[in-house]
Amino acid sequence: MVSDARALATRLADLGDAALARTLAARGVSAQSGWHDFFDAAEGLLDPASIDRALTRLDRGDLIALHRAAGALDGRPSQLALVDADGVPYTAVVERVGAAAAATPDAFRPPASPAQPVPAEPRAAAAAAERAFTTAGSLADILLACLHTPLARTGAGPVSAVDRRRLTDAGAIDVADDLEDLLASAADAGLADAREREWTVTLAGERWLEAPTPQRWETIAEGFRAGLPDGLRTPAHGFVVPDAWPEIYPLDPEWPARAARLRSMGVRWGLFGPDHSAGEFPWTAALRAGQPADAATMADYLPAEIDRVYLQADLTAIAPGPLAPALDLRLRSIAVRESRAQASTYRFTAASVGAGMTEGETAASMRAFLGELSLTGIPQPLDYLIESTAARYGLVRVSTDDSTGRTRVESTDAGLLDAIAIDQALRPLGLIADGGILTSRVARDAVYWSLADARYPVVALDATGAAESVHRRAAVAPSVPAAAPEATYARLIRTLRGGHGTQGEEGWLERELEQAVRARAEIVVVVRMPDGSERSFTLEAAGLGGGRLRGRDRAADIERTLPVSSIVSVGAV
Repeated sequence: MVSDARALATRLADLGDAALARTLAARGVSAQSGWHDFFDAAEGLLDPASIDRALTRLDRGDLIALHRAAGALDGRPSQLALVDADGVPYTAVVERVGAAAAATPDAFRPPASPAQPVPAEPRAAAAAAERAFTTAGSLADILLACLHTPLARTGAGPVSAVDRRRLTDAGAIDVADDLEDLLASAADAGLADAREREWTVTLAGERWLEAPTPQRWETIAEGFRAGLPDGLRTPAHGFVVPDAWPEIYPLDPEWPARAARLRSMGVRWGLFGPDHSAGEFPWTAALRAGQPADAATMADYLPAEIDRVYLQADLTAIAPGPLAPALDLRLRSIAVRESRAQASTYRFTAASVGAGMTEGETAASMRAFLGELSLTGIPQPLDYLIESTAARYGLVRVSTDDSTGRTRVESTDAGLLDAIAIDQALRPLGLIADGGILTSRVARDAVYWSLADARYPVVALDATGAAESVHRRAAVAPSVPAAAPEATYARLIRTLRGGHGTQGEEGWLERELEQAVRARAEIVVVVRMPDGSERSFTLEAAGLGGGRLRGRDRAADIERTLPVSSIVSVGAV
């Protein structure tokens, strides 16, 4: 055990910071660990409880190889620091593997080879494609809502109950519990990012919203495969058949539930059938074999997307089929979608048209878009709504005063400006009347959005006085998972590298002496005398400093002080 601890300490010290951080993360080490040096780290990682936790992270193949201790082991066992530099399991690991094999022998036996799936029937393939189409629409609704207002997360990670209810009421999801699975799919595909206490949409997510449904599905399918645990992946960069998934991590008590959730997500995205007898779809077979996701074989089963709608005099738009995503996205920026199905209904209101103008639309751009989209032209009531909203839009102008740095709020309607000045909802802006205008210390964009949220017809002006489109929140780039462990363990790694060295006997000896002093343990110290002979002393270690060890010699009933440089070895009584 002592030699294993020393070997592991040396190996950990030889790792680069990035590799060391990945090992610590893989073993689930707390970033606040009280380890002082690599010897502490080695003993901690060789602790039986720590090894048992590490074994739950190994798939069946690695467990069998560890149990047999055959050949040099690398890969996951090496990353988890369960084997030495030559790939040989440490003694403590061999003992814990033996105990696990005795307790759960089935976990260390090769599983029966699962039957290869048969091709699915066309009816099952059509149902799977329809599920994928519906799920893509739900995720688009979630990302669109998140793009305008990030979804809040609780301390435990799930989306807050308020935002769940908001999405359910809006029809984005049918069941609140579906939200986490859809967001997990978005995260795997790089479309959304969970940062601190909220979900935000990435730049890739914005592009995904405008992509056709087949391209949307391909992005999600690639992300799903990339997010699968290593034990499910094949050397060809594919994945094993889903029937084998429950048996992959036999020592992990949480794995069956996780495997079931992964399969459920695959069912939702049209990769698998709802039951195991459905067979395998052609697009799934290609993905499982490691080929790029290709929706070409799914396209025949997907509903045809349309690019025209009926604009009606009651200020509604009727899409007789699923509208192309890019057109749907723009239409929803100036209208409220009232129903979502194969045929969708959108309603134009003064608020929705004004919101579109807030995001950069103009009366001319809306007329041009709707003129190309409509099969029935632009009805007079809708044209009047656009015209009247545009006439009112921009009555309130917000800009920055270069000389003072304060934000200016101006309007040709004095009554409207007075209403803004006394609006209780705007009190946090600290608006002050100044010669027919209002000024505030708050930044221009914040003032702009406060006025827009309060339903005032506001426009932002740039430094030249021209109208400028202001976006509420810029999309963020996805975080870089590879850099996260190194940043998380930076403090602990500095502490470990600042502790005792692992080369030679000196570092190990000092570490043993410090441990004995902290525990006030009784130890046997072998000292080399000036004449070259060696002598043993049994001491109760009391202190270490200045290159000397102090301890009480019980046999002679005196306190001895021994030079550390003369100590040959230390052992327990």
